[in-house]
Amino acid sequence: MPAPLPATEITALLGRGTHFEGKLQFEGRVRIDGSFRGEIRSPDTLVIGDGADVDAQIDVATVIIKGGVVQGNVRASRAIELYVPARVSGTLHSPEIFMDKGVQFSGTCTMAPVEDAP
Repeated sequence: MPAPLPATEITALLGRGTHFEGKLQFEGRVRIDGSFRGEIRSPDTLVIGDGADVDAQIDVATVIIKGGVVQGNVRASRAIELYVPARVSGTLHSPEIFMDKGVQFSGTCTMAPVEDAP
């Protein structure tokens, strides 16, 4: 069995210029810098980089939005972090939410424990 990856190691990258549509399930840490439409599920960390265009239902442990445009429902069992120049619209639900000064956010925000989906 391989040793676990360090917490900062990226397991997969959808780089700038990539376009993906569908369902993404992963373990580890995935970064999206391209365009994504669909559904994302993971027990780990999703990083959305500057230049990304994401329209998705997101259900992961931690979401770090470092930029780009994100639309949809974002559920994170641990934390959601939003950094400038991110533009986010939709619903956020997580026990911990950090929003950098200057982030553009439109929608609803719930800071409470996330129950497992039925």
